[in-house]
Amino acid sequence: MAYEIEEIRTGQEIFYYLLEHHELAEEVSERLYRSYAENERIQNLVKSQGELSGCAIERYGNVIYLIPEEDNTFLGFSKAQLKQLLCKSNGVDRDYYLSQFVILTILVEFFDGQGATSRIRDYMRVGELQNCISARLKEGTKRFGEEEEESAGIAWADMAQAYEALRSDEKGSRAKTTKEGFLHHILNFLQKQGLIEYVEEDEMIKTTKKLDNFMDWNLLNQNHFLRVKRVLNAAGEGGENE
Repeated sequence: MAYEIEEIRTGQEIFYYLLEHHELAEEVSERLYRSYAENERIQNLVKSQGELSGCAIERYGNVIYLIPEEDNTFLGFSKAQLKQLLCKSNGVDRDYYLSQFVILTILVEFFDGQGATSRIRDYMRVGELQNCISARLKEGTKRFGEEEEESAGIAWADMAQAYEALRSDEKGSRAKTTKEGFLHHILNFLQKQGLIEYVEEDEMIKTTKKLDNFMDWNLLNQNHFLRVKRVLNAAGEGGENE
């Protein structure tokens, strides 16, 4: 099917906007948003450009998002880049996996996929998150042996060792070699991606509309998140139940 020149120009304009801002909200750019939402031909053009660029274009509520595919290290992050951003300078794989475990723990603590919205709490204190991570790692290591770890896909003992290797600092150190600093850098990273609000002075974590939308419309519809939640909740039995 042949496209009109104006449709092609508008589709390119929308895609370029998404490359620059990663999201397009109706309240920010109503013209571009409506061009995408109300014209299937333009929508198909933008999605096609996204597909060729290794990313998905999804509309959740009144916001259009550009979501890089898992292996898209140009628009997203590689494992090496995340390790450098989130872990100590001499960090190894277990430190990287611990950082991803922290992020998954935040998701499980805030969302459960039930009710009108999947978010189950408004905020979380950093100290509570730290205690939750320690408890889940301890219970996971105790509950799962090496064979079970392999089948579950989570190396509990390795992550627990990486976490315990981080020293504690009551003064609130920002060094990645401390538990407080390690969490601080992860929370800052998530905030820069527009996924959480990290209120440092109050040591408080809140989710953003972007993360709420992504969880409600995308991730919580996928089996792998439910699998992660089952594993984390199994490790936390005796505390919260699924």
